[in-house]
Amino acid sequence: MKRAHRVRQVVNAVNLSTGLGLLLAATGTPGSRRLRRLPDGLLLAGGYRLPFPIAPAFTVGNVVLVRGDASRLESVSREAGRSRLLRHEGRHATQYAWCLGPVMIPLYGACAGVSMLLCGDWASYNPFERLAGLDDGGYERHPLRPYLRTRRRGEN
Repeated sequence: MKRAHRVRQVVNAVNLSTGLGLLLAATGTPGSRRLRRLPDGLLLAGGYRLPFPIAPAFTVGNVVLVRGDASRLESVSREAGRSRLLRHEGRHATQYAWCLGPVMIPLYGACAGVSMLLCGDWASYNPFERLAGLDDGGYERHPLRPYLRTRRRGEN
């Protein structure tokens, strides 16, 4: 494992975000599911069933929670380096380390709300998603709302 991944793993353990992710994995996945350890220090949990968040995959600390079967992501990760989605989620794990762990959750929520106001989409203008790579996360880029585009042009 790379040194940066090890540092991220330790910081996310200390800031309690990985513990929160493990708690979500324990409560949100069926009892027969197990965590899978990935080469970059991430833990992958499939079968997440709680209604929130709505995303097909999300990260809390070093824990990536996936709705449905995660074994496909795990096999792609081991064969080809990492899937684009796991690269995206790995960047979110790093963001947890930089944002003091669980503090990232309200920050992310505020940024998602601002993005929704700006363009009608939770991700397009959310700096956390943009820095994690919108394309890698499977997000479509949305333009600013029409009234913001004209206003912005008029101010120049």
